[in-house]
This record gives sequence, structure tokens and C-alpha cells, in this order.
Amino acid sequence: MCGFVGFASPSRSYDRAAVVRAMADVIAHRGPDSEGYLVDEAVALGFRRLSIIDLAGGDQPMETPDGRVAVCFNGEIYNHHALRATLEQAGHVFRTRSDTEVLLHGWEEWGADLLGHLRGMFAFVIYDRPRRMLFLARDPFGIKPLYYYATGDELLFASEVKAFLAHPSFEKRLDERLLPAYLCFEYLPGDRTLFEGVRRLPPATCLTWQDGELRAHRYHRLAFAEESAAPEEWDARIAGAVRDSVRAHAAADVEVGCFLSAGVDSSLVAAEAAQVMDARTFSIGYGEERYSELAAAGELAGTLGLRNTAAVIGPAEFFGSVPAVQYHLDEPLPNPSAIPLYHLCQLAARDVKVVMSGEGADELFGGYAYYQECLDFAPYLHVPAPLRRLAGNVAEALPPFHGRRFLMRGRHALPVRYLRNEYVYAFEECGRYLRSPLDCPPPPWWTADVFAEAEGLDEVTAMQYADLRIWLPCDILQKADKMSMAASLELRVPFLDRHVADVALRLPTAERVTRAQTKPALRRAAALSLPAKTAQMPKIGFVTPLAQWLREEPWHTLVRERLTGAEAARFFNVGALAQLLDEHREGRCSHMKRIWSAYCFLVWYDEFFVRR
Repeated sequence: MCGFVGFASPSRSYDRAAVVRAMADVIAHRGPDSEGYLVDEAVALGFRRLSIIDLAGGDQPMETPDGRVAVCFNGEIYNHHALRATLEQAGHVFRTRSDTEVLLHGWEEWGADLLGHLRGMFAFVIYDRPRRMLFLARDPFGIKPLYYYATGDELLFASEVKAFLAHPSFEKRLDERLLPAYLCFEYLPGDRTLFEGVRRLPPATCLTWQDGELRAHRYHRLAFAEESAAPEEWDARIAGAVRDSVRAHAAADVEVGCFLSAGVDSSLVAAEAAQVMDARTFSIGYGEERYSELAAAGELAGTLGLRNTAAVIGPAEFFGSVPAVQYHLDEPLPNPSAIPLYHLCQLAARDVKVVMSGEGADELFGGYAYYQECLDFAPYLHVPAPLRRLAGNVAEALPPFHGRRFLMRGRHALPVRYLRNEYVYAFEECGRYLRSPLDCPPPPWWTADVFAEAEGLDEVTAMQYADLRIWLPCDILQKADKMSMAASLELRVPFLDRHVADVALRLPTAERVTRAQTKPALRRAAALSLPAKTAQMPKIGFVTPLAQWLREEPWHTLVRERLTGAEAARFFNVGALAQLLDEHREGRCSHMKRIWSAYCFLVWYDEFFVRR
């Protein structure tokens, strides 16, 4: 796990070597072990290394012996031994044991088709000198980040946006027009960011820069293709794929640990890891027991014989770390779970360089309760749409009653229901809370392409597909990468493996979710390795006591001062935000997500546009 930066441009007055070093210094937390640079008249590459594989021989940028091809690579290629053997049979000679060198020789042998051979998490840039070309690529799930900024005849790219701040050609501007989308989703779907002109390279996409021209190509598409099999066969296939993936992800020249909660996903990863190594596990929790899984995680660790290290964070640590969290995230992200994850990564980094975690299992295997909601809606959707709209409109006008939310959400087609209404602002509300008029497409516009690709799938599967394409890379994996790298810690996600996905994408819908249970097939498979109590544990998630703390002092006042201050007044109707705070504190309703979304944006804005 590392980080890289670079740019391609014709001759400029600035010192190219000094600029690329300054960019790399900004992301030194991603790779504190070593650094390396390549600078010529066309391209500058910089690299910060966290040494995991081939500690002595894996430095980057790495070049072929003749200097024709160079690479900077962030991630891990888990099938690099097999690829090395194939390439050696084709006549390639390797000088290191590093998985990075597989990318060099793979490019020489297969060109862009290299991407189809890779099993792993990656973002990399290939510099092909003879062709005067840069080739950038990101893994199919979007586990590793990659940003770019093109202006005129220059291309800037980096593992983190903040590296661009050190480049003289970068013009730092807030794209305020996109604030409504941020408030609705809690992130921006797709490739846009709140830094004007900065784009994320989407998952499963490669980018070519040649002769000043950018060309993007999506090289992989997730495809659900259900197969019929007995439950016992699915159990065996899932268990075997997860076991194989964990073993591949456990390979390293340094110690590998695991995150451990009481949930089935991280527990299964830890249990499988314990079969191949002396697994150390790490857990985080709160003093408020109803929000904490520490007792259950400790009990499981004892049952499995794992060495578990646990820590408790309180409100002072939680609120005190918000500026650092928003800075390291690069983009404002108000998911409260980012903060305990930040502290969990800091805890683990004291003892190990690599951890495995359970991200991706919910999206692949059907772990969210709102997938069950799709089953509840199935018969109701036979009611004509005009009647459903009428019922929903009437329900919205009435005081709260049982079934009101069902009727209100049931008036909408799936792409509209996909917006997590219980988490964020409704688009129609943004005009009340923002000072600027709405000059932003509504939420369905942002997801239209994804749902068009999901056409023909049942609603559960379409929802999962949308999560895999939007929620997972833009939220879950964003915080997983940035919070771990803030601690110079490599985080690996064995569920997001192409072999595991091959099984998950073939599961019938009823093996992914039923009205009674989420992830039924994965839970059965996990029961082969875990206590039944853990395998059947309902999803809790990385919950926090944030809603409670926002009603208490001094935290209520801390947030109120930010939401009603001069900086907030530049963007928001502070009176409307103050009303949210008052209603929340009085317990009339919970506005935690709305309050926290505005608060995190303002902290992020302060970090990037006021302090720097």
C-alpha cells in the first residue's frame, strides 16, 4: 500500500523535480518507508512507499532495464506469483520479488489487456516512454483511489486530491453548484468532486493521456447471472471462495492483522485468517454499551483463540478528530463511522502494517435491510402508479402513523427510492437550507446511468448493483482507504475479490435476501467456521452515539457555533440549521444526519479553503 503523484506537461518555468517532491510530501502518510522520483522533459512521477512485499527490492517508480516503461502502483496483486510464472515462460526476466514488476512486464506483454489478468486492489500509472503515453487504471471495485486534474496541455494525477495543492498549475476552487447533491447523498456519485475540475477515476476504468488528449475506457462490468444449486452447494462454494481469498490476502512480508466486530463479515475473515497465521485482531467501541460491540467481539476472540486488542473512544476523542478525518478524506464525508474507523486504524497501526476487514460483503451478499424493503414493495408495485402516488401524497400530508413511510416511498420508482431518505436531505429541502439557488441536477440524474445498466434485474438485485457501483466506492471504500492510510496502514478487503464476486453474483435473489433475513447464504457458509450466534448476528454496523452526544454539552454548543458562524452563513441559511439543532436537542425528532452533513462540510471547507 502506497501513494503516488505525478503530472505530464510541456516545459514550464517551475522546477519540475521540486514540484513532484512537494506533491509526494503531502501524502507522505501513505508511504513513510521510502520515496522515489522519475523526472524527464515530459513526465514527473513521485512515489511514497509503505513496504509490504519484497521489502528490499520493491521501490518505485520501477522501470524496465532499458528504461522504456515505468510504473507507480498503489495496492496489491494477489496472483502475482502465477502471473510471474506465465511471463517468465514468455521470456521475461524479473529482477525483484515485487508484485509491482508484474505490471511492468505485463504491460510489455499484453498492453491494456493486462487489466484482465489482475486479481487484486490497485491504482497505477504506466509511463510508456517510446509512445509518450501515460496509462492510468483503477481496480474493478474502486478499492484504491485515483484522482486527476486536466487543464490545457497538463495532466495532474495523484492518490489523494490534497497532493494537487502543491502544484503551481492547480487552481483550487469549490464547485458550490454541487452542494445539493452532496447534501442528498452525503457524497458525490460518479467522478465529480467538490474541487472544481478534479475528477475521480471511476472503478473498472482506465485512462490514456497521449498527445495532450485524454481517453477513458471502462474495461470491466459487474454482471449478475443467477444459477440454480442446492443450498449446501452454495454454502460450500461461498466458504471455499472466502477461504481462498483470505489466504491470498494474508500474503505479506510483514505481520497481517484483522479488524473484528461482532458481525458475521469481519468475524468470518478473522476466523479464516486464524487458520493460516497467528491472527491479531483489533476492535473499537464506546463507553455507551448499547452502541458498542466490544463485549461480543472479545467473546468471539476468546472462542477462536485470537489475540484481540480493543479500545474505547468517548465524545472528546470523537469530536476532536473530526478535522483530521475530514482532511484525510479529501472529500467531505459525513458518515459517522469514519471516525471510529480512524481511531481503529490508529490502534492497529501500533502493532501491524496490514489489516483485513469485511467491507463489501453486504453489497455482494445482500446485507442491508433496505434490500428486504424491496421484497415488501413487490406486491404493492402492482397497484397502478397514479394510485400509489396519490396514497403517498396523502400520507405525507398526515401526521405520523404506522405505514406512512411505506406509502410515501412506495409512490416512487426504484431510482428515487434508492436515495437514502432516512440519512440525508430531500432534494426539495435543499433550497431551504442553502443560500444559493438550486443549480444542480436532482438525485435521480446522478444515478440514471447505473439504473439503466440494471434494467431487467429484480429490485433487490438492481439495488445491490447500484450499491456496488455508487455507495461502495464513493462512501465505504473511500473512508476505508483514507482512514487506514492516515495511519500508514494497509487495509485489505477479501470479500472484494474477483473469485468471491464470481460466486456472489451467481446467487439467486432468495439466497441473498429474504423477508426474514439478510445474507442467508453467506450466514450459512459462515456457520461452518463460526459459532451460530455470530453467523446469525443481525447487522449493527459501525453505529455511534452521535445523535445522543449532539443533545449534550459541550458538543451541542460546539456544533451550533460552527453551523451558525460566518463561514456557515456563506453557504447555508443558518436559521434553518439552528432550527434543526433545536428540534434535535429537544427530542422532537432526530436530525443527526442532516446536522452532521452540514457540520462535516464546514469542517472540510475550513481545512482546505481557509487553513491551507
